Amino acid sequence: MDAATEPSEPQGQQPAADPGLPDAPGAGQAVEAEHLDRPLPEGVRRRVVGIAADALGALPLADLPSGLRPYAKFTPARRAKYAATALAAALDAEPVFRVRIADRLRLGQPDLVRALESGAAPAAADPLDVAAAAYLLRPPGWSRLVADAGEEVERADAEGAAAEAARVVEKLQAELVEVRAAARADLDRQRADAESLRKEAESLRKRLRGLESDTRRSQAEVRKVQAELDAARAAAAAERSAADGESRRLRHRIAELETALESGRRSAREGRSVEDMRLRLLLDTVLQSAQGLQRELALPVAQLRPADLVDAVEPSSASPHDVARRGLAEDDPALLDQLLAIPQVHLVVDGYNVTKTGYPTLPLEQQRLRLLGGLAMLAQRTQAEVTCVFDGQDLDVPVIMAPPRGVRVRFSRTGETADELIRRLVRAEPQGRPVVVVSTDREVADGVKKAGARPVASVLLLNRLARP
Repeated sequence: MDAATEPSEPQGQQPAADPGLPDAPGAGQAVEAEHLDRPLPEGVRRRVVGIAADALGALPLADLPSGLRPYAKFTPARRAKYAATALAAALDAEPVFRVRIADRLRLGQPDLVRALESGAAPAAADPLDVAAAAYLLRPPGWSRLVADAGEEVERADAEGAAAEAARVVEKLQAELVEVRAAARADLDRQRADAESLRKEAESLRKRLRGLESDTRRSQAEVRKVQAELDAARAAAAAERSAADGESRRLRHRIAELETALESGRRSAREGRSVEDMRLRLLLDTVLQSAQGLQRELALPVAQLRPADLVDAVEPSSASPHDVARRGLAEDDPALLDQLLAIPQVHLVVDGYNVTKTGYPTLPLEQQRLRLLGGLAMLAQRTQAEVTCVFDGQDLDVPVIMAPPRGVRVRFSRTGETADELIRRLVRAEPQGRPVVVVSTDREVADGVKKAGARPVASVLLLNRLARP
């Protein structure tokens, strides 16, 4: 408590001496006589205002200058922000208020205050704190301390500004190097682009010259063809004129021949009776000779008739190419019924070709199940041999399925398409066996047709399966 009250003794004496400040000792008058040669440095001013803003809240409202009383209830930070000008003016114009702030500084920084009052500023103290304390305490030589602190702060600011300027210059130099490098690269790229454009322009000029040459050659050919066309038209006109003359001559000749023919017919009718008698006699002689020869040789009555020698299809040897030719449409289910009615017929179905024609939106597994179900019912009704082929070259895993009764299911091997497997199945059949292949693929249809099979469209099978 004693140490805390020691710095405050001058405080107690000073307020008591406030009314008689003009009668203060000569040393005090000398201190007050000191003044600054220039305005308070900005850094020192901010530090002084900060100290006053912190101490203002601890002073009674009656001890405050009237201009500062509205800011008494502000926080120190708000006082330093909004009352900075008023605080600086009060500290400069009202010594009593400055002394009260100095007393608060003695409580907060006693070591610094004692050092300043003894005439030696601490070497390790912040110059701004030293200058601010000297400004408030006004010890002998305070103006020099404030000026030195201001110069030191300005020198530090100048050094900082110089360092910052050097850093900025270094940064700008680095950016300048980068910009120059980028500009150089951009220039090189533009030169390369210009060279590329020059080469492209040269190529285009060559192409243009070539096109102009081709155009002139084409125009010459057009003129030549036009001349040949004109010559051909003239020759055709001449030939047409000659043909017209020949036609008139031939019509005249035909008229003459018709006249001669009519004359010949009249002559033939007149001599027909004699010729008829001679022919009848000859015929009777031939018939009697034939009857005698038949009796002598005991020849049986002839069993072979002319109709037996006419080339046609017998019912027992009909093939898929010989039936269904009564004007039925290619998608008429009756056509497939006629083909499956042939004895020992083999129906080969291109599975995915049919399913992707009839119901392409279903998954492949559902497509297979739906088609095989319909084929099983068709095989049961017609008793035909049915083989359904699917494309298996893109299968990742084996397909686990139980083929329906009456339907043979086959997948093509790796590297082989379903079309190739269908052609092998057709070639494996004996020559003459009826085979019907269901596929819309034109290449498959042409291939199996050359092998002797009958191709039909996939829509024909779909229509037949849709019919009950």
